[in-house]
Amino acid sequence: MVVVLVLVLIVIGSVAFHLFSPWWWTPIASNWNYIDNTIIITFWITGIVFVAVISFMAYCIYRFRHRPGHKAAYEPENKRLEWWLAGSTALGVGAMLAPGLVVWNQFVTVPPDAGEIEVVGQQWLWNFRLPGADGKLGRADNRAVSADNPLGVIRNDPAGPDDIIISGGELHLLLGKPIRVHLRSVDVLHDFYVPEFRAKMDMIPGSVTYFWFTPTRTGTFEVLCAELCGVGHPQMRGTVVVDEADAYQAWLAQQQTFSQLMAAVEPAK
Repeated sequence: MVVVLVLVLIVIGSVAFHLFSPWWWTPIASNWNYIDNTIIITFWITGIVFVAVISFMAYCIYRFRHRPGHKAAYEPENKRLEWWLAGSTALGVGAMLAPGLVVWNQFVTVPPDAGEIEVVGQQWLWNFRLPGADGKLGRADNRAVSADNPLGVIRNDPAGPDDIIISGGELHLLLGKPIRVHLRSVDVLHDFYVPEFRAKMDMIPGSVTYFWFTPTRTGTFEVLCAELCGVGHPQMRGTVVVDEADAYQAWLAQQQTFSQLMAAVEPAK
């Protein structure tokens, strides 16, 4: 009876903790409500299964407990129960997979009108690159990374000189504009994560990954690294500011291009 009581208390305590927990998501600031909805659907399905399984265990322990004068009857097969369990399991798995597949299709399908930015991660700093007046990002290569060229932009690429370089500063984004984020790491595995944006993606050395989102409210949001990238991992923080059009253009006009940065370091060589 003690084990039955413990199992029942586990069910009640778990449900109460999740219903009255003070921890929840930060208010969303992007178009990815679908991700929240998918998590909630998965939470309810797994929660119901958890309650059902633990409650069934408690019932079985109580119902088939040892009692003097009683002997268990051996029944090796129950086709009806097996089909019911197989069917309900398949239905539950399908209910969890379907919303995720729908969201993943949206996640990898970038809108044709999306702008582009690049995020470059290194221990333990975030760098950013935006297209210049030509609207195109120049080519970059980790082998070209140096103290003067921390993002490894290819100097002789005609699309590169007007790229806007933000080394370790704040990244500003335009409210309501879809953004494709190109992700690159120059050392180890990182993960660019803004909790309010929900969407995120690993940054893998030697590869360029991506995700996209649309900022839906103005504000200042903290950037975190969601992968354990070394001893300085907790300090790998950054800032993203979502602006209205006028504030964004004013900030953009103050930034330096790749050609301006290169011109500033030339005399030192």
